[in-house]
Amino acid sequence: MNEKHVPNRYKEPEKDVPSPETAKKSSIFSIFLKPVLFICILSVSAVLVHDGVVQSPFFTIRQVNIQGEHRVKKEEILDLAELSGPANIFQVNLPIMEKRITSHPWIAAAMVHRSLFSTLTISIEEQYPLAIVRIENFPDMIINRHGVPFKAYEPEMDQDVTLPVITGLDLTRSDDFYHFEGPLFNAVLDLLQGQYQNNIRSIHGDELVGITIRATGLINPLLVPKNRAISICLGFDDFDRKLRKARQISQYILANIPGKTLCAMDLFNLDTVFVQTAHRETLPANIEKGV
Repeated sequence: MNEKHVPNRYKEPEKDVPSPETAKKSSIFSIFLKPVLFICILSVSAVLVHDGVVQSPFFTIRQVNIQGEHRVKKEEILDLAELSGPANIFQVNLPIMEKRITSHPWIAAAMVHRSLFSTLTISIEEQYPLAIVRIENFPDMIINRHGVPFKAYEPEMDQDVTLPVITGLDLTRSDDFYHFEGPLFNAVLDLLQGQYQNNIRSIHGDELVGITIRATGLINPLLVPKNRAISICLGFDDFDRKLRKARQISQYILANIPGKTLCAMDLFNLDTVFVQTAHRETLPANIEKGV
């Protein structure tokens, strides 16, 4: 007896196949998720490393080298740098520390850098004082070699400062900043940067006649009143040459007209030089021309 073959109607359940749209969303999510996870892990690691470095006693500053200080004491620099107590070398903000150090009036510039793991080096450049400027209704001020006022002159604090005193100048204000400028001031700077700057005790500027100085050490002491500096009018230029001429004149007078006491010289024009002696003293009319 032949049996009929009945086909098997059982079918395995179809597996869920994600639609193309769902697969695309999953792929995009995976692309963005991986970098975010990586960045998070990296950030956490960086924080842990940072905390380990700044909290480790291994990186505590153990040595501070200070270079270039002469007038300013090391203790003052350490106080300005806020290094009086323990500090981590990697927690130091170098630009801010440099600004704090340069807030000292005698410090013109400062540079701080780290060395090895526990050494900090501070290099400073101090102000080079050139003269004291005296102006009416203003405190006396000290100018540097560039002619810039950098601090008020305080006799008690600046006792070791021996500088010529300048009068007759005016301050100019621009952009809320006071400074000196003009031909007369430039002439003063030229004089103070010349050969005889150490002999000058005072300088008076005048817009019409230029510069008149009081100087010591230029004229033989036998010709100068005791404890006084001789007054010399120099005009606006050629200062070294004029001061050499003043020396030559004094040497001639000492050799050929002894007993005279010089009080002042006018060297505004080297072709016509005037010499003033003490009261009731006169120079002979036959003094050698060209001296």
